[in-house]
Amino acid sequence: MNQELTTAAAEKEVKANGSLLLGTSLALVSMILIPAFATRFGLGASLTGALRIAMMKASNQALRG
Repeated sequence: MNQELTTAAAEKEVKANGSLLLGTSLALVSMILIPAFATRFGLGASLTGALRIAMMKASNQALRG
């Protein structure tokens, strides 16, 4: 029984680490890469802002699990 609890805790930790990694990468994309690509391709400020908001919402959802 103790080993089952340890296995369940390890699986939960792996899922939490995956969510954290995904959420962090989406936040990085939102803060750095989207503005860089927008500048490079000449996208407007409103479109850039909308893309950043969408990525931050996705990041938040990933962190919640």
